[in-house]
Amino acid sequence: MSDLVLVLNCGSSSIKFALFDAGVQPLPRQPLWNGKVEGITGPAPTFGETGTVPGPVTLDSAQPYHAALVHIRTRVLARLGSHRIAAVAHRVVHGGAKYFDPVRVDAAVLADLKTYIPLAPLHQPFALEAIETLLATAPGLPQVACFDTAFHHTLPDVEKMLPLPYDAWERGLRRYGFHGLSYEFMSVALAERHGDAARGRTIVAHLGSGASLCAMQGLRSVATTMGFSALDGLMMGTRCGALDPGAVLYLMEIEKLTLAQVGHVLYHESGLLGLSGVSSDPRVLLQQEAGNERVQAALALYVRRIVREIGAMTAVLGGLNMLVFTAGIGEHNAAIRERICRELAFLGVALDADANALNAPVISPAASRVQVAVEPTNEEWIAAWRTLALVGLPGQ
Repeated sequence: MSDLVLVLNCGSSSIKFALFDAGVQPLPRQPLWNGKVEGITGPAPTFGETGTVPGPVTLDSAQPYHAALVHIRTRVLARLGSHRIAAVAHRVVHGGAKYFDPVRVDAAVLADLKTYIPLAPLHQPFALEAIETLLATAPGLPQVACFDTAFHHTLPDVEKMLPLPYDAWERGLRRYGFHGLSYEFMSVALAERHGDAARGRTIVAHLGSGASLCAMQGLRSVATTMGFSALDGLMMGTRCGALDPGAVLYLMEIEKLTLAQVGHVLYHESGLLGLSGVSSDPRVLLQQEAGNERVQAALALYVRRIVREIGAMTAVLGGLNMLVFTAGIGEHNAAIRERICRELAFLGVALDADANALNAPVISPAASRVQVAVEPTNEEWIAAWRTLALVGLPGQ
């Protein structure tokens, strides 16, 4: 019987899972198998796993999220064979000002983490629901929370502070940063692939449905675009990114939107979807760009915000040696990468068009002053690796 670690990545409408073989050293980067339930709160949820085509799945409409967890548990148990689940790793978005390293979750830790739900309402409650369900059904099974905020613990205070009255800082209102599991994997993978070149002044662009940048020096976070919440920074699929707070006050005071309505607009109706009126997916927008001024404007602002923030981070770093693209859009959308890099030519950024079209590991020519790379992220492996180290199993 060999030990497996199960990784759960729970979002508001989807749950991804992956199982890694803890009996193999070092821990394999690819899981034995993985899968996901998508559209949990919608009219047509689907389930897919390694070796299958995603198809419809029936979930209890009264408790669809719990039903999705039960479905995953059933499928995992059906495929265990001679394996056993030795630990469960959870991607938890927010660790607040208390949790900087992975932590084994018990009732007290769970109660702590629930206090951070207002800081990450799209993700935090769903990860905690999964943890709470497993605490009740399998209390002896080690569960480890791995935090998206933890990698940014190295930020200097000048990057963490908000320009609010000082007692806000004392109460914990600060810039935390997110996508930390992705950036932590980058710190491992970039060192392996590029060696000392990655240890200089590096900016990583995590571009997915959520998006952020992280400036690294010595493979440690020194600046990032997301701040107090996952609304901050870059324009995203449905989230607004950095926004003049006066606009929020206007929506509430003049247009009379309630707090809940404003929250829905900022999280679900803004970004690429809100501006284009078509889609939150750049692939769809690029196909419909010709002749559609709203789509053109949405894509132009999306790229402009990324370019502006890369410029700001380059100033903080005092220069730029490497620019890295990761996550769904960053890894697979050559057109978006090309538009970003074209605007950064003044920094010495250049692209090899053929390498860019192939999503190659290096997409800049040798003559480029800034090396441009594409590196697939692997948040699940980082969570499994850190969990194994914490609970004392082999494989780390």
